[in-house]
Amino acid sequence: AQYRVSEQNPVPIARNIIAAKIQASKRVLQRQIRNYGENAQLQSAVDSLNVSLRQLAQAENLDEVRGIEGDAAAHYFGVFNLLIRENTGFHFGGRNRRPPRDGVNALLSFLYSVLGKDISGALQGVGLDPQVGFLHADRPGRDSLAQDILEEFRAWWVDRMVLSMINRLQIKPADFINEAGGAVTLKSEARKLLFQALQAKKQEKIVHPFLGEEVEIGLLPYIQAMLLSRHLRRDLAEYPPFLM
Repeated sequence: AQYRVSEQNPVPIARNIIAAKIQASKRVLQRQIRNYGENAQLQSAVDSLNVSLRQLAQAENLDEVRGIEGDAAAHYFGVFNLLIRENTGFHFGGRNRRPPRDGVNALLSFLYSVLGKDISGALQGVGLDPQVGFLHADRPGRDSLAQDILEEFRAWWVDRMVLSMINRLQIKPADFINEAGGAVTLKSEARKLLFQALQAKKQEKIVHPFLGEEVEIGLLPYIQAMLLSRHLRRDLAEYPPFLM
């Protein structure tokens, strides 16, 4: 039987998910500073994300949580282009989607979509309805709960993977098609390369920050779905989002 998530107060769960997302975003920027030296723009964005985290701790409703998340995303993606090396031929001018209008956004959207489907399957596997979310409003045709859990993985998993493949020149501007309407899509060979890279990533092992056990990265969607279901059954006092 599927649990009735509508009976649960969504604010603490949404706060935890977005706190993990902002922390992961901040660490992507801090990693760049650590590897390549101080950068005033990056440090300013990190400082802004710290402010967002403090504000989030005081958020009392979903509108506040969503507003803080939107501000944090704007600060993060506002400096995302600084993480892309100049010799790659890529430029990121800001997040855009439906449809993505440049190669970086096409890569992000594609991998977010693939991972979102994995999360939907994991949620169904533990008896949760992927369409009934806490943070994302319910909308026909959208797996809102899967989109909630995806927030925890965007920066740590997808964004870092995209940056790595671009900066190592594994993906090049020639791997994309510019459609007549302005949309940018991946060529089939580049799509296969992404799937291969994603499968390789899933086989890597980490120590899960909450369970304290070594697990394959590919199992993370299922583990987080399981932890959420345990919280909804009141076996866990809070939902522990994924944060390395």
